[in-house]
Amino acid sequence: MGIYQTWMDRAQNGTEQEQQVFWQTYLHQERDAYAKILAGKNPCLEGTPESIAQELEMDMDVMGGFIDGMKTSLVDELDVEALEADTPVKLNLDWEKLFYNMMEAKADWLYNLPEWEDVLDEQQRKEITRQWRKDHIAVSTKTVGRNDPCPCGSGKKYKKCCGKNA
Repeated sequence: MGIYQTWMDRAQNGTEQEQQVFWQTYLHQERDAYAKILAGKNPCLEGTPESIAQELEMDMDVMGGFIDGMKTSLVDELDVEALEADTPVKLNLDWEKLFYNMMEAKADWLYNLPEWEDVLDEQQRKEITRQWRKDHIAVSTKTVGRNDPCPCGSGKKYKKCCGKNA
C-alpha cells in the first residue's frame, strides 16, 4: 500500500476521538516540518519519503498527506498516489506558490510562521497576499429582471419572451 493510501485510510477511518488526535498530531507535525524547511532555506527535499520523514521528525503515516499538501507548490509534477516509502523523490518547492497555497488553504498557522521572514521579504509576502485577495473577490453576474428587455433582442419584456417558461 502506498503512503498516500495509508494517509487516506488514517484520515478517514477511526472513532471521532481517534480522528481528533490524528488531526492534532498531523497539524502539529506539519507546522514543525514547514518551520524546519523554511529555516533551512533549502527549497529542495531529496531522498525517499521515509528518509524525508525522519529528517523532518514526522510520522510516516502522515507523510503521504504532507506531500499531498505540498504537491501543488512543487516545481515539477509528482504522482503522490504512486509513492512508496522507498521511492526516490525530489521535492523542489516554489516558495511563492507555497505561500500562496497556504493562504488558499486558510492555514494561518503556516503562512504566519516567523521563518517566512528569512525566505520571502515582507514586500513579497504582501504582494502574494494582495494577489490572493484579488483572485478571491466575489463577482456577481447581473441577472435579467422580469421587466427588463429580453437579452435575445426581440424587444419584448423578458417575462413575455424567454422568461415565460423560466
